[in-house]
Amino acid sequence: MTYKRKLIEVALPLEAINRESAREKSIRHGHPSTLHLWWARRPLAACRAVLFAQLVDDPSAHPDKFPTEQAQAVERRRLFDLIERLVVWENSGNEALFRQAYNEIAKCFDGKPPAILDPFCGGGSIPLEAQRLGLEAHASDLNPVAVLITKALIEIPPKWAGRPPVFPGAAESRLDWSRATGLARTSVGTGSGCGTRRRSASGTYTRRPHCRTDRRPA
Repeated sequence: MTYKRKLIEVALPLEAINRESAREKSIRHGHPSTLHLWWARRPLAACRAVLFAQLVDDPSAHPDKFPTEQAQAVERRRLFDLIERLVVWENSGNEALFRQAYNEIAKCFDGKPPAILDPFCGGGSIPLEAQRLGLEAHASDLNPVAVLITKALIEIPPKWAGRPPVFPGAAESRLDWSRATGLARTSVGTGSGCGTRRRSASGTYTRRPHCRTDRRPA
């Protein structure tokens, strides 16, 4: 079996990856980092880019298709353009873009990409992005908190994909509940802690009536 060099072994669009990884720190709405704090969470943009680049062949691995350095550079630039779009947080829900990324990976493995294993998953960034790229993802960790976070990110949402929320009155607010948007609407404000807020179908927030926010420890 002839070894084929992967894109990550040759070059990466590091400037774009670093820029988007740094920008993620200021994103709060809808970002997985808001699910639970984790002190060593890896930037999703970096995980997404690295996973893609370590699975996709570098053009130099196919001299039959790209016989010259110029042809290889052109193809490499095309892959870079794809990565630069993948790492932008606002494109996280772009199904067409991620389908294109998956197809690029699949054709490097005769249509059968390998599963991704992260044995020390921590905040779950790597298995989450593997799943977003359409790959089979497995994860584990010695810390039960890390396991719980990762389960909430990659195991529970697929079970609710395409289902409407069970939050009273929320299901009638829209017709399209693609991906896990129904689960996200259900989970908003369902906590029982003091000072939590509940979101109505209209989008307004009301404080839970049984909570007192002026309580202090005795």
